[in-house]
Amino acid sequence: MTTMNTLATRGAVEAHQTQSKNGKPAPVVALHSWRRPDVRLSHLRALESEAVHVLREVAAGFERPVLLFSGGKDSIVLLRLAEKAFRPARFPFPLMHVDTGENFPEAIEFRDHRVKELGEQLVIASVQDTIDQGRVIEETGPRASRNRLQTTTLLDAIAEHRFDCAIGGARRDEERARAKERIFSFRDDFGHWDPKNQRPELWNLYNTRIHTGEHVRVFPLSNWTEEDIWEYIQTETLAVPTIYFAHQRQTFERDGMLYAYRDGQALLPGETITTTTVRYRTVGDMTCTGGIRSTATTITQILAEIAHTRTTERGQTRADDKTTDNAMEDRKKSGYF
Repeated sequence: MTTMNTLATRGAVEAHQTQSKNGKPAPVVALHSWRRPDVRLSHLRALESEAVHVLREVAAGFERPVLLFSGGKDSIVLLRLAEKAFRPARFPFPLMHVDTGENFPEAIEFRDHRVKELGEQLVIASVQDTIDQGRVIEETGPRASRNRLQTTTLLDAIAEHRFDCAIGGARRDEERARAKERIFSFRDDFGHWDPKNQRPELWNLYNTRIHTGEHVRVFPLSNWTEEDIWEYIQTETLAVPTIYFAHQRQTFERDGMLYAYRDGQALLPGETITTTTVRYRTVGDMTCTGGIRSTATTITQILAEIAHTRTTERGQTRADDKTTDNAMEDRKKSGYF
């Protein structure tokens, strides 16, 4: 840029001197410096660019990464970002789902369809297998849930396949424990997270160095919000499981939340089964994920609902985050997603 400005100035001076020697008045010469075009990415494209950069850093910095895919909206967006980062080549990592055996059937059906469509490898880590092996003890009773058992299954799968990096779809706006976590989140050789000992991430530079047995959780969607996710799904015309839209379902109310009723579900005294029009803001284990009363059948209507709510999807619909004030952070410290 300096060279171009110098040439422009020199040419103007020479023209001025030539015309002065001929005795004619020298014209006024306008000097225009060259400027870089002001190209700005939209908010969504800036988030997309950051996430694609993170995924490529993972591919470059780790030997055996894996991407966690549950069939939920966040992991659906992750898959599209992985396509943009690596297609037309295959993904440089397999996909993995920790299956509790109590997931929503619609999410499992969508998971299998999407994986087949992409032609990628899917590793299924089964909580039932972990129970059968005696690694964990299954809870009993009306409030029983396999959600907490997923941690052991996840850590066992990471050790079995020697994964050194697990890519997840967690976002900082979901929950305060996730808000304090880095994009590249270090785990020790026990899979534990120490929130007071995190690596700095200055100028989008990430430290991928680890010792044998350790691994890193990476969250490319850290800076996205629920609204960003739905706007991106709408922009990219991505398919999502039908339970994200309003539909009729048999439900029962417990602790202020609407749970999906399924065969074999134990009810507490006073609880009744009703048919309700609901949709789900997040897709987790059926035993701890509640629906919300809604008539939203389009993404535009969902975005309108989100704009008027003051509670995050996990805060409104996830019972596993309400067991204690620090429920999520305690689980993350022990190796949870």
